[in-house]
Amino acid sequence: MSKQAPIIAVLLTEKTRRMMLDDAATAQLNGLGEVRWPTGAAIDAGDVGRLLQGATACLTGWGTPPFDPAARQRHPQLALVAHSAGSIRTLVPARLFDDGLRVSHAASKIAASVAEFVVAEALLAMRGIHRLHHRLRRGGEWLDVRAAVPQKLLGARTVGIVGAGYVGRAVMRLLVPFGCRVLVVDPYLDDGEAAALGVAKAGPDEALAESDVISLHAPVLPETRGMIGARELALLRPGALFINTARAELVDEAALLAEIRSGRIEAALDVFDQEPLPQDSPFRDPALANVTISPHAAGHTEEAHFAQGQAMVDEIGRFLRGEPLHHEVSRAMLDRMA
Repeated sequence: MSKQAPIIAVLLTEKTRRMMLDDAATAQLNGLGEVRWPTGAAIDAGDVGRLLQGATACLTGWGTPPFDPAARQRHPQLALVAHSAGSIRTLVPARLFDDGLRVSHAASKIAASVAEFVVAEALLAMRGIHRLHHRLRRGGEWLDVRAAVPQKLLGARTVGIVGAGYVGRAVMRLLVPFGCRVLVVDPYLDDGEAAALGVAKAGPDEALAESDVISLHAPVLPETRGMIGARELALLRPGALFINTARAELVDEAALLAEIRSGRIEAALDVFDQEPLPQDSPFRDPALANVTISPHAAGHTEEAHFAQGQAMVDEIGRFLRGEPLHHEVSRAMLDRMA
């Protein structure tokens, strides 16, 4: 009697499927077993229940509804969730880890995109390329424009990194070759790791006070929610650049807006308390020339999206073959992840 092929449930919306799975990854997935694909553009709880019947593994991503804590009772054969995005905190309840469900995620594949975005923001602020462009386009005189936009060398700056997870470390790896002095705030980073990365550990106040650029990469936890408020922002040097591509919940947005309006600092913001950013948001005010805003886009590159999907297809294959997983999230990791 032939062995029954494993069932793999794809819990991706149509939009996410197009973003994450190219033809090669789709063909590879189909070759791993009996693959159940959603029939509609979106996915609801009913779709999840139907697709998971008898499934050994499932592929999830942006738009997948959160799992019910009792999912393992209803689907005892479900053994692996392969999440093609980063954060799994709101997707997979802790109880499912305790019930033996294994989980992998593609957070490491997003890190390079976010890191490039952060460095691009830092370079933009240091060199003022956008300001040079707009002044020339408006008819500014050649040497007058050059004199009006100060030029600073990123490699001569001190950069503070808050959070040494996948993204924080990717940012460090890009910055160190510039010659930057990099200060890192993370209670889980030990001295040996810091030395190997070419960075120095620092306390939050020290990093804020000494950095020319500060970039947030911490997860939202009870101890980090609102960690940057008026007191912390006041520690920043005049002219410092404050970058947030992590989570808006880390920052008191009203205090940040007040600091930006004062003109004392610059900011580059990719995340906001309310998303999409309302049309009447004060952050959209053209008069705020010292803030650069973007629509939660730091991690979104075509290459990263397909790498995320491919990584999780590979992970399902490893699991079905009984091989070690490369991107597994342990129960211990869950409590300090985004």
